[in-house]
Amino acid sequence: MRIILYTGKGGVGKTSVAAATALRSAELGYKTIVFSTDAAHSLGDAFDMTLSEEPVTVVDNLWAQEIDVLKELDVHWDTVRNWLTALMRWQGVDEVVADELAVLPGMNELVGLLYICRYHDGGQYDVLIVDCAPTGETLRLLSFPETARWYMQRIFPLERRAFSVLNPLLKPILKMPLPDEKVFDSVQFLFKQIERMRDILTNPQISSVRLVVNPEKMVIKESQRTFTYINLYGYFTDVVTCNRLIPEEVNDPYFSYWKENQKEYYKLIEECFSPLPILRVPLMDREVVGLEMLRAMAQALYGDGDPTKHYFQGRPQEIEHVDGSYILKMFLPLVSKEEISVTQNGDELVIQAGHYRRNVLLPHALTGLPVIEAKLEGNELKLKFEESKPSPSERR
Repeated sequence: MRIILYTGKGGVGKTSVAAATALRSAELGYKTIVFSTDAAHSLGDAFDMTLSEEPVTVVDNLWAQEIDVLKELDVHWDTVRNWLTALMRWQGVDEVVADELAVLPGMNELVGLLYICRYHDGGQYDVLIVDCAPTGETLRLLSFPETARWYMQRIFPLERRAFSVLNPLLKPILKMPLPDEKVFDSVQFLFKQIERMRDILTNPQISSVRLVVNPEKMVIKESQRTFTYINLYGYFTDVVTCNRLIPEEVNDPYFSYWKENQKEYYKLIEECFSPLPILRVPLMDREVVGLEMLRAMAQALYGDGDPTKHYFQGRPQEIEHVDGSYILKMFLPLVSKEEISVTQNGDELVIQAGHYRRNVLLPHALTGLPVIEAKLEGNELKLKFEESKPSPSERR
């Protein structure tokens, strides 16, 4: 099976790109399903048809689905939510507020993504395309399996044993809702599913994330940070799609400033995401709605090519925590160490290597940490950061 996740800042056109990719995949003969986990579904609008929580046939070999995340939340989290709600109400929290607080941030979208496990293991489709929530929500989802793994390995077994012993003793005394075996079973099952999903999504032979951007400063900055975190959490990106480029044949003076601006920002996109390939989509002459316009977008993106192929293998950059220090590894071909210079400004790292330039937005853990060592080993640049941030007194 081939799994492709599309994400990007809200409004960049990721749903249209996901739908166009799915349509092209189906027309090449692959049994393809595309589904949306965004609470504000627009996948049906892209196909210009009504979708539901179950797969709906769009054309031959293509099915589309808008996940009912609230229903999925009830299935996977209802037992735990009932206990958390009761606990907060016992503490005096309003019932409606307690019910809202009992849902962890990002949980809605996360349970929707568990369909990945279902369809992967079911084997009825060749290609699975996911229209993810905007980048802010996606970042939280990327980090959730790491947090869940740590909790399940270190804290969960101790809590379960302790509560199984103390529950009969404490409940009559404290008169508060305490978690029972059903709560622990529910948590364990959900976290196992999340771990299973992570195993699938971090398999580079199967899965990749694709970023959709527009040639605009704010969009590029947010996408840079997403790209860094995708690498940090062990996921793979194989291509970047730059959407809504004003075509060269548009000569109206009204668009002259926008065209020049887009050229500059397109160069920045190349600097930020190199060596990933960048697919270009022109600004269409009408709204991308319906099969005809989705086919036009797919033609602009892929021509006669196969959108399910892996456009890039490996990780262009990787961050590791080794012996108390952070090391940023970056693919940097065909340069010598004499050509390399590194400039750091807050959370941004600019690496110049001859005519090659990379802009990297650092994760929060590395912001403020100076680079203390740089090595070029073959085609890989390794940057070592200072082990810890100076304390306020040291900065003074």
